[in-house]
Amino acid sequence: MEALVAERGKATEIQEFIVDAVVKHPRDIGRLTADHFHISRPAVTKYLQSLVQKGILEATGKTKARTYQLRVLVQEMFRLPVTQDLKEDIVWREKVGPLLQNVQENVRTICNYGFTEMLNNVTDHSGSKYVEILVRLTAAEIALQVKDFGVGVFNKLMKDFNLHDSRHALLELSKGKLTSDRSKHSGQGIFFTSRAFDEFVLDSYGFTFCRFGKDDDWLFETSEPVKGTWVHMRIGKRATRQLPEVMQEYSSELHDYGFTKTHIPLTLARYEGEQLISRSQAKRLVARVDQFKEVLLDFREVNMIGQAFADEIFRVFANEHPNVRLRISHANEEVLKMIKKAKEDTPSGETLSLFSNLENTNEGAS
Repeated sequence: MEALVAERGKATEIQEFIVDAVVKHPRDIGRLTADHFHISRPAVTKYLQSLVQKGILEATGKTKARTYQLRVLVQEMFRLPVTQDLKEDIVWREKVGPLLQNVQENVRTICNYGFTEMLNNVTDHSGSKYVEILVRLTAAEIALQVKDFGVGVFNKLMKDFNLHDSRHALLELSKGKLTSDRSKHSGQGIFFTSRAFDEFVLDSYGFTFCRFGKDDDWLFETSEPVKGTWVHMRIGKRATRQLPEVMQEYSSELHDYGFTKTHIPLTLARYEGEQLISRSQAKRLVARVDQFKEVLLDFREVNMIGQAFADEIFRVFANEHPNVRLRISHANEEVLKMIKKAKEDTPSGETLSLFSNLENTNEGAS
């Protein structure tokens, strides 16, 4: 009996592995599974055929050219008028939530939070007459999409905060605590949603912001601009993270449930063909940062910084805001040298006090 239970448990483990890995390995999922579990290719083929028969996978092609992909189990789209009567909690309760009833509680909570935050942004900020909502489920993941046809999130922020362009708006948005209507919003929705899901994409009028996993942020221009704002959120059905843990990660003290930490990818402050060298760039980067207790400055993909840029952040700003704790990650040797130079330029006798709030956590520095 125990052997039978163990055998069934192993079969379930193999099938779950295939379901989780097939998206990234549609052509070599057989080899990958065989190598991972040290079983024969014919044995893997039986598992693949079983998943196809159950309607979990779809197969195309023959023999060596065969590819597998997850079958879409649920796909529902709603087009709703944006009026004062459109309430995000009711849309969730009546239309979206029922499609996720068999999803584990922590994942369902994240979907509830992210969806209602994004739909509320549409009703309060977009000026759109309609909103389109898409819910798509496979055996492995959930995808939620919210699309409006309004002014666009970056354009809205540019106008309300007198920002230079869409890239500047995205930089400010990435810090969190940014909202054009403080009476209705805390400015935390996009920030936390982008960190709770496995994948978050925000596309609006030619600019796309993507966040994959924990710290992988991307910004790029698109050749076919979305007219309005399109938000895509994806999460694995077996994700283990809890929404309170995501929020707590950005709180500095155990009993301080405020939004006190932020992570800033410095590459968002750099325009194509530019380096981060000027004092103006630095001032733009640290704008509103004094609202936080702890700031992680992520130098990933930044190969160098200028003396004025470093001085403005690591001497001037640090001196003026001693209660803001600055942390550094992914800084290479050239960047570290310039930061050290700013530190050395501090007037004699003031170095320790000015830089006591600067912490180097340079994990993964290149």
